[in-house]
Amino acid sequence: MTFQEQARRCPVVAILRGITPEEMLPVCEALRTAGIRLLEVPLNSPDALESIRHAAAKYHAAGELLAGAGTVLTAQNVRDVAAAGGRFIISPDANPEVIRETKRLGLVSIPGFFTATEAFTALRAGADYLKFFPAGKLGPGYVKDLKAVIKAPILAVGGVDTDNIAAFLDVCAGVGIGSALYKPGKTPAEIEQAAAVYAAAVR
Repeated sequence: MTFQEQARRCPVVAILRGITPEEMLPVCEALRTAGIRLLEVPLNSPDALESIRHAAAKYHAAGELLAGAGTVLTAQNVRDVAAAGGRFIISPDANPEVIRETKRLGLVSIPGFFTATEAFTALRAGADYLKFFPAGKLGPGYVKDLKAVIKAPILAVGGVDTDNIAAFLDVCAGVGIGSALYKPGKTPAEIEQAAAVYAAAVR
């Protein structure tokens, strides 16, 4: 199942910053049970590629979850993620080299932007989605204004919570949620409970 199909089912990307390979499958299962199917493993997490490898091996063939990487800064990072089985690439910036390598390898490209100039730079390089970060400071109104000229799907990340998620999803194709879902030390049961709240909010 593609990123786009999973996002239509539940437009929440769980950002698993700091996760370890040992935690990965129990956390995946907690999120899957709650209905969240897109998992971002930031590359500054411990042994991030191994975590992606675990999720890809268990879930990708069945189409139950889709794992990708965040904090991807170089073309070599993209190649490493592709080799580990990751299916999408999320970056904090709009680096054309990273975007072009992502597309060359057949992965979904989701670079970060804050201004219209950055958004157009990313789109000219071939980006599929745009990650608006940090979203909470400027809010859904800023995205709505940008969409007058930017015709690509946008994911809002940073400062999205259960109070404003509906407003963001009125103008965005999805949202990224970090520590409200996962942070080191949270149990799978706590993660599933938090994820269920977000899954219900997007329904």
